[in-house]
Formats: sequence, C-alpha cells, structure tokens
Amino acid sequence: MSASQQPPQLYAAREPIFPKRVSGAFRNLKWIIMIVTLGIYYITPWIRWDRGPSLPDQAVLLDLGGRRFFFFWIEIWPHEFYFVAGLLIMAGLGLFLFTSALGRVWCGYACPQTVWTDLFYTVERWIEGDRNARLRLFKAKWDARKIRLRVIKYITWFLIAVATGGAWVFYFTDAPTLLVDLFTLNAHPVAYTTIGILTATTFVFGGFMREQVCIYMCPWPRIQAAMMDEDTLTVAYRDWRGEPRGKHRKGADADQLGDCIDCMACVNVCPVGIDIRDGQQMECITCALCIDACDDIMDKIGKPRGLIDYMALTDEANERAGNEKKPIWKHIFRPRTILYTTLWSAIGVALVVLLFVRSPIDVTISPIRNPQFVTLSDGSIRNTYDLRIRNMQHDDREFHVSITSDEILRVELEGTSTLGVTVPADSTQLQRVYVIARPVDPAAEADVTDFRFWVEDQVSGERTFGDTVFNGRGN
Repeated sequence: MSASQQPPQLYAAREPIFPKRVSGAFRNLKWIIMIVTLGIYYITPWIRWDRGPSLPDQAVLLDLGGRRFFFFWIEIWPHEFYFVAGLLIMAGLGLFLFTSALGRVWCGYACPQTVWTDLFYTVERWIEGDRNARLRLFKAKWDARKIRLRVIKYITWFLIAVATGGAWVFYFTDAPTLLVDLFTLNAHPVAYTTIGILTATTFVFGGFMREQVCIYMCPWPRIQAAMMDEDTLTVAYRDWRGEPRGKHRKGADADQLGDCIDCMACVNVCPVGIDIRDGQQMECITCALCIDACDDIMDKIGKPRGLIDYMALTDEANERAGNEKKPIWKHIFRPRTILYTTLWSAIGVALVVLLFVRSPIDVTISPIRNPQFVTLSDGSIRNTYDLRIRNMQHDDREFHVSITSDEILRVELEGTSTLGVTVPADSTQLQRVYVIARPVDPAAEADVTDFRFWVEDQVSGERTFGDTVFNGRGN
C-alpha cells in the first residue's frame, strides 16, 4: 500500500500548551473566583457550629454514620432527601440560566477543573517562568536545572493535590479528629483510599491532562449549545473590524488593513490553545483571557478596545449593518432566561418554605405480615407493627401513641404498660406496637380495616400520623 493510500490517523498526540501570563479585568475576576472558591473548599470543614452536647459541632458535615447532613443550623434527615434533590435541580437550572445568558461562563470561571488547572498553571509560572521560558525549558535537554525545576513543580502540585483530597474527606467526619488519625495512621482505610484517588486525579487532571478533560471527557461542551441562542453573550472576534489582519507598517496599503495586527496575543494566553479569530469552537471555555490580551494590544497601538469581546450573534448582524448595538440587559433578560430564573426561584422558595414548616417529629410504619394476624386465646385478632419514631429536637422527648378508626381497635406497646415512648434527642426509636380487635368487633371479621396511627409530642403538642390497615379473619 502506497503512502497516499494509508488510512488516516485517528489519534493525535497532545500538543503541550503554555499559556502566557496576562492581566486585565477578566483575569482579576478569575483570581477573585479562584481565591473564594478554593477558600470555601479548604476552610469550610474547620468551621465550628454549636448544636448542643448530643450533636457534632462541625458547621458542614455529611454524617454517613448518623445518616444526616448538617449545614450550620440546618439538619437534613434521610427522609428529607427531597431537599437534596431540590438543590440539585436548582444547580442544573442555574447552569442552564448562566449558559443561556453568558455561554460557558461556568466552565471559564468556576468549574473545579478550570480552577485547579489555573492554580497549577500559576505554580508552573512561579517555578519555571512565563510562556517563553517554559517553552525553552520544554525543548531543552534534560540537565540538572531542568530536573530540579520539574521536581520542585511536581512536589508542589502533589502537595496541592493531597490537600484537595484531604479536604474532601473532612466533610464526612469531624475534621480535627480525622486529621490527627491520618497522621497517626489510625484513620479508616476508606479515608486513605479516598485521599489517594482524589490526589491522583487532581495531580493528573490539573497537571497533565488539563484542557483534554474539558475537550474529551466533559459532556458539557456538547450539551451547552442547546442552551444558547442568537442572543447569548459569548467571547467572539469582530472580524469585520479586524480583517484583513497584518502588521501595521507604513506603506501604500497600510490603511487597507484591519485593526488586528496578527500578534497572536489572544492565542498565546488561551488555556485550551485555540484561535478565537477562527470563530466559535467547542473547545472555547469562555474564560475571556483573550479579551484582556487583545485589549492590552489595542491600547498599545492606539486602537479602540473590543476587537475581541463578549457579544451575541445579533450584535454581529447589527454592527455589520451599522445599526446600534443592543444593550446588554436585553441580552440577559429574555424569555428563556426569565423562564429559567422563575423556575429556579420557585424551587428555592419552595425549599425554604418546606424547611420552616417541616415537623420536628416523623413516624414510619412497617406492618409485620408474617403472619398477617394472630388469634389470641380469647378469640381477639392481633396485628403487629413496627413504628420508627424520629425525634428531630435537640432534647429527649416523650411521645404518646394512639390510633383513630371507624371501627373499635385497641393499641398496646411492647415492653411497657403505657402508651408513651421516650425518644432520645436527634435520634430514631423503633417501637413494636400491637393493635387488637375483640372477637365481636367488625374489624375482627373484615378483610382489612383502615386506621391511622398518631404520634404526639407530650412537650410541644405537635402531632404526626401515618395510615395503614388492620387485617382481620376475612383474609
């Protein structure tokens, strides 16, 4: 087979990208977001919140052993998973909202992959220098200096990665206690395994794969187009103003050139290595660093800023036609974004309302149906139930158990002659309950009889209930 008949190569080796340092409004915004998000992630497990002697004092804690989630003064129990589901839906709608308004703004500023990759790039610049220095080092032969710089860089990356994995496990147990256990080798193997996995993924994703994660592993670049339309603001190049590009040297045809001097500044600062002048591309994460780089060049050559800018397709049509540019607020506030905002707000308001109106007690009823009923010596029919009573108060409470039904039924509690159950603070108590129908009662002969369990807090008077059925001989 001749060379011209060789099948096309489906694999291309990664070309290393060495983004240049840039300054400007969007770079400063990314610094702020990086500091805030990383600060929240690393510091939050160490914030204390006093909930009383019976509860953990960690402000944010996902207590898997106790099957509860603590967030400052809010306590979420397993049966309240709808709060978590609601927050996930809000996160999805928020992502849709920001994407429809500003394109991949999440990817460019707040995505964990972007934040940690940006942090790793920063470390790399501190140790190896800016773009040209890193390029020279990359092409240089291995010598003592190159080995020394690479070792220092990799060690720093590794420490960041370990801190990242370590911070994550602190959200699942008491952080100070776990920290001591980790260093004394007394922590559970799951903790070491989790830290090891997160350390490895952070080190590899942030240090080596970088833009490859965004381009090939993340599905969002392929989905986000469905959230965008002609009014979505995204980073774009004004080719009608910049073309034809060329060096602005004095000459007969110099006045025929556009504003772009083909300096490649926009390409050199791009963390994914694309040329924004080629138009919209899936790889673009809308970080806007090319805007800062281009504006800096425009200032130096005395041209107006905005050759590369946040703009929409409708802006392009208007500017080409010489019409007035649409105000930014008209791009932001349009039917699609208003719909997303309305849905997002409605779910948020509903969750807040549910949070304040939820009952501090809860009961789960589990009928014991093996056997379905027991015939007592006097001919009475007895059904057995397990009541799981949940006390979400911060002190012990006594609860009174009763039933209501259209038929006559009697209730007894196993292990006590009363109908009271004491449930410790912030815990769940399993109580076996017997419901009995006399031989002469209709419920004893019927197939099933509907009735309702009531559980009442003897201190506050609050009540909750659960419906179930009583099986008679008719079965």
